[in-house]
Amino acid sequence: MKNNKIFIACDTTDINKIRKIIKDTENINLTIGYKFGLEFLNSNNGRKFIPKLKNKITFGDYKLSDIPKTCSSAIKAVSDLKFNYLTIHINSGYEALKEAKKVAGKTKLIGVTVLTSLDNKALKEIGFSKNVKELVLRQAELATKAKLDAIVCSAQEVKIVKKVFKKEIITPGIRLNSKRGDQKRVLSPNEAYKNGADWLVIGRDITKGNIKNNIRKLINHLNK
Repeated sequence: MKNNKIFIACDTTDINKIRKIIKDTENINLTIGYKFGLEFLNSNNGRKFIPKLKNKITFGDYKLSDIPKTCSSAIKAVSDLKFNYLTIHINSGYEALKEAKKVAGKTKLIGVTVLTSLDNKALKEIGFSKNVKELVLRQAELATKAKLDAIVCSAQEVKIVKKVFKKEIITPGIRLNSKRGDQKRVLSPNEAYKNGADWLVIGRDITKGNIKNNIRKLINHLNK
């Protein structure tokens, strides 16, 4: 098995649950990072906990979306947490992306494309005239122009993104089974890697139930 890289989505405010997730996913034949979303980052203990993670790959999934000054100021405000990765919506626009990149320092700035919970129907409802693939391609071009370090996109659009973006590609919406939950554009881990993803983001399929057993299932899947 090649060096598969997985971000585990730590979607909880329970510090003990986070500790268990980390403990049960250490020392395995995978490169593991830990993604913290708004639920955890906005909790009382979230900000205090992140600096305690030593020698871990950390991902601050803030999904910033605001005017350039606010985006850059927000990144400065969390710089003490020393995230390895941090997200900003590409829809914030080129100026916001450029300003955010200037202040990101050693933190890799990730551009978020169309959320995996959206499909063509949802985009039309919002007011977009382009379909998902057309919009993601345009966003990837903008991320390249702004010199972002990585892109988040559905595994279904990786091949499109790779045409114009040559750095890391991170794919959420990964499922080991047929249950989609609140995601619309999903693929299996092997399908995502086959399309060219560098990192997968997996949450409930690992963190719900027996974590060690779930990791074994994932490794078995990847070995097929």
